[in-house]
Amino acid sequence: MIDKKYESLKIENIVASGVIAESIDLVEFSGKVENCELNKKRFPGAVYRIADPKIACLIFSSGKVVITGVRNDKALADGLAIVIKSLRDVGIEPLKVPRVAITNMVCSYNLDRYINLNKLAVTLNVENVEYEPEQFPGLVYRIKDPKIVVLIFSSGKIILTGGKTLEDVKKGLDVLEKKLESVR
Repeated sequence: MIDKKYESLKIENIVASGVIAESIDLVEFSGKVENCELNKKRFPGAVYRIADPKIACLIFSSGKVVITGVRNDKALADGLAIVIKSLRDVGIEPLKVPRVAITNMVCSYNLDRYINLNKLAVTLNVENVEYEPEQFPGLVYRIKDPKIVVLIFSSGKIILTGGKTLEDVKKGLDVLEKKLESVR
C-alpha cells in the first residue's frame, strides 16, 4: 500500500557509479558496440546509450562507469547487465562482482499549496538557504541530515536531490515538512 503522505513523490533520475572492470579499451569497445560514441577531444570517456531501459552510461578506460537516466532499481540492474554483457561480447573481462552503487537520486514532489518563499527564506536557518529571486525562481534549502538539497518553488512544487536511497529522500521531505509547519 502506498503511503498517502508520499503519494506525489516521484523519482525523476537516479545516478549510479562505480567500477565494472580493471581497465577498458575504449577504442575497441566503442568501435564494436552499437550506440556507443567516443570522442576523446570532447570527453575522456565513451558514451553508451541504451534504449531499454532508457539510460546513458559514461564508460572510462579506468574501468569506471557512471550510469544516469535510471528511474528504479530494476532499470539499474538491467542496464548494468547490458553493459557487462557488451563488455564480454567484445572480449573485455568485467569484474566478477561489479562495484556500482547509487550516488544521487533526483525526486519531485508536490506540496499542493502555495509557499511564500520570502517568508520561508526569513524563517529558515540562513546558512542553509539560498534565495535570490532575480537569479532563480526557487529557494534552495540544504538539509544536513540526511544530506539533501531541496529546491522549493512558490507553486508548492519541489525537487529533492542528493539522496542515495528513497528513505533518505523521504527523511529529507519529513524535515522540510516540519520546517514548513513552523512558517504557516
